Amino acid sequence: MNDESTQRLERIEAHLTHLEHQVEQLNGVLIEQGKVVELLKRQAQRQSATLEAIELERIKATNPNPPHYQ
Repeated sequence: MNDESTQRLERIEAHLTHLEHQVEQLNGVLIEQGKVVELLKRQAQRQSATLEAIELERIKATNPNPPHYQ
């Protein structure tokens, strides 16, 4: 192999190493974001259930029982 081919191959290998490092970093970010999304989904589900319970209690409190229930 001549010097030009060797230099070109070295540049390609350096770029490949850089790209592999970037892929590893992006994969780490993606994994962390997935964990955050799951946490937020669980929090939203809990809040939704809480709000639903509060709304049902409010409805029960504002709607009196019919006379035949008393």
